[in-house]
Amino acid sequence: MKTPCEHDGLAHAAVVDLGSFTQNGVAVVFGAGGGIGRALIEAIRGAECFEQVIAFSRSTSPSIDLQNEASLEGAVASASAQGELRLVIDATGFLHDEHQEPEKTWRQLDANNLARSFALNVTGPALIMKHVLPRLPRSGKAVFATLSARVGSISDNRLGGWYSYRASKAALNQLVRTAAIELNRRSPEALCIALHPGTVATALSAPFAATGLNIHSPSEAARHLLTVIEQLTEDSTGGFFDWRGQQVPW
Repeated sequence: MKTPCEHDGLAHAAVVDLGSFTQNGVAVVFGAGGGIGRALIEAIRGAECFEQVIAFSRSTSPSIDLQNEASLEGAVASASAQGELRLVIDATGFLHDEHQEPEKTWRQLDANNLARSFALNVTGPALIMKHVLPRLPRSGKAVFATLSARVGSISDNRLGGWYSYRASKAALNQLVRTAAIELNRRSPEALCIALHPGTVATALSAPFAATGLNIHSPSEAARHLLTVIEQLTEDSTGGFFDWRGQQVPW
């Protein structure tokens, strides 16, 4: 009998193989209202490898607010009630809006903007980890992945600028690394990782997508990220990987 994670030869080439996961688990995407988040939900559902695929955003029920811990705790509890959390992806992130742009120089540093970037790119994801990681199964493959960015790499920073975004993503990477150590003591087969999706054609990157960059559609980015997640083993926990599966320097 064909299992949910097996696809016959007529299956569309775009279907992602997630066969390393337990077939009756639950997959969750935080930030499912964004371009990458929506594409991740679609790709995970298309893989037919999870009993439930749950999307959380500001417009779902229950809704989430990265600056409201109770909403994040409630969302995790709601998802956990549906079954074992086997794949949880934090696809949230903030770079700019009509009130705030990436800083080109230290002269543009602003305390409120810095605090806002850290609230959305660091504190929110940290609180998601706080409530998700204790609920991951103690055995078998389980993954918590958060979307970071290559510009958060300290050793790879050669252009400068983007102070608050760079610093907040670097802080997120440290939180992932630290949480992975604690998670390993509890669930040695689980992974806690940071992923760089590359430059994706979304509202977040649109104003800064320079000519000549390799720009991916959200659906391409989702397939790349899920392929990386599928291929990583428990020894990869605490790592920072790009969309090709290559390790990004801290």
